Amino acid sequence: MTKERTGIVTIHGNPLTLLGPEISVGDQAPPFTVVDNDLKPVTLNDSKGRVRLITVVPSLDTPVCDTMIRRFNEEAAGLSDDLVVYTISVDLPFAQKRWCGAAGVEGVQTLSDYQELDFGLHYGLLTKELKLLARAVLVINRAGKIVYYQLVNEVVDEPDYAAALEAVKKLL
Repeated sequence: MTKERTGIVTIHGNPLTLLGPEISVGDQAPPFTVVDNDLKPVTLNDSKGRVRLITVVPSLDTPVCDTMIRRFNEEAAGLSDDLVVYTISVDLPFAQKRWCGAAGVEGVQTLSDYQELDFGLHYGLLTKELKLLARAVLVINRAGKIVYYQLVNEVVDEPDYAAALEAVKKLL
């Protein structure tokens, strides 16, 4: 049975239930499998040995998610070849590809968790009520440990960009 956690995240002040375990800084990053824009599987292990900035959004087609991904594309994507920037949502890969083309986003790789909800369930970020992912930012070091984690409590709020980028820069 999947663990349920309530009272942590809201949308417009209404509480949501998160499915999956609670993760923390210092934890080994759980494995996951998602798909890229060509429906090819992508795992955490595919970027082993590199610094990973993982941004998690409910849907690219919402204003806050759009702003968030554009900002990380602008500020993080060009920092180092040793950095991988992923954005994970449950949007269909076709929609992600269309959005990236329209937005001119090339430095962030959009990945979809729509098939198995594997990422959402392993990272405790799947919302039971919406079947969308909660907004979060993670930084995972080369050894696979989570060194930064922000779960945005109100889904319509933006994350702390400066703190996430500072965590990334410390590892590069």
